[in-house]
Amino acid sequence: MEETVGSSIQLPVVDISNPNDSVVGKEMLDAATQYGFFYVNTKGTDFTADDVKKAFGMSKDFFMSPIEEKATCSIQPNNHGWSGMHIETLDPEHQRTGDFKEAFNFGEFKNGKAQQPLPPTLAPHEPEISHFSDLCLNTCNRILTLLALGLGIPNDFFSTRHDPHQGPTSCTLRYLYYPSIFSPSTSSYKHDKDVRAGSHSDYGSITLLFQRPGQPGLEIRTPEGSWAPVPVQPGQASSADPSQVEGEFEFPPILVNIGDLLSYWTDGLLKSTVHRVVFPLSEQRSPNPQDRYSIVFFCHPLDSTELVPVPSDLVTAYRQQRKESGTQDEKIGFGGGAGNLEPGKRALTAYEHLMSRLSATYSFKR
Repeated sequence: MEETVGSSIQLPVVDISNPNDSVVGKEMLDAATQYGFFYVNTKGTDFTADDVKKAFGMSKDFFMSPIEEKATCSIQPNNHGWSGMHIETLDPEHQRTGDFKEAFNFGEFKNGKAQQPLPPTLAPHEPEISHFSDLCLNTCNRILTLLALGLGIPNDFFSTRHDPHQGPTSCTLRYLYYPSIFSPSTSSYKHDKDVRAGSHSDYGSITLLFQRPGQPGLEIRTPEGSWAPVPVQPGQASSADPSQVEGEFEFPPILVNIGDLLSYWTDGLLKSTVHRVVFPLSEQRSPNPQDRYSIVFFCHPLDSTELVPVPSDLVTAYRQQRKESGTQDEKIGFGGGAGNLEPGKRALTAYEHLMSRLSATYSFKR
């Protein structure tokens, strides 16, 4: 039976322009514990509309390039490079085929240089891509500082453990392309099985998601078990007039979500919410359905970081509350390779956790 899809969810928009504001830290913590998702007001970041517009332009140029060029940088076991259509399967238990998407993953940049081969369409733009990655990391540091403030722990507790100058991390900048291949005449189509990105929770600390107006599709699972579409623009319906996409570029708020690693790090207090990307109903009914492009930054701590509970009284109280109520600890993570993070078990390193999840996500063997 097909799963229920409800009305759009309205998430809070957080202003991160002052990362030392305790009121904002509490607001962010409330969103992270209740929804696991929230928007960040772009005026509080270092991004300009031009930064984001250029990044989307480079992404589209790459995905429209010949497959022979893209294949020269195919995805490797280190999670860097291009993955083609159906290569990634985020929910292998329920999907009928791999994800309807292509992606290109960039690992860390050092002194503005990629530590991996770049295809011909992207190689000339290496400095710009590196700059965008740096802006993402700066934004993540503001968010992590505010979360630490909300948790009542030293402001730099998370940010120092995500500092690439202290050692390697698995932070990943990702370009994503979801072609509009849905056909209303396809009678076998299933909304919950033929998806652009299968049901999953993210693997790392926090995720930044950049979207384009008029290109919806993201849904999150509610505590009641139904699916709720997430609007690209907060306060609007989950779909927008696609004709607006071709006009003056808009810079929607950045959507932020908590990953499995940060949820585990806080004993489950911060929620790593299951989500997916579907062919939205507005696209199914449209005579001119839209492709979807998005840009994602997956923030991870230093690979050597041991995931022991953060020293927060709020985390301790949450753990005690669950113990007193007899609530059984749930395994954190959903999708390929999930289930390795269990509170009370041996502390994994950040790198061990990531590799265990990636090993089940791709079709090749690691």
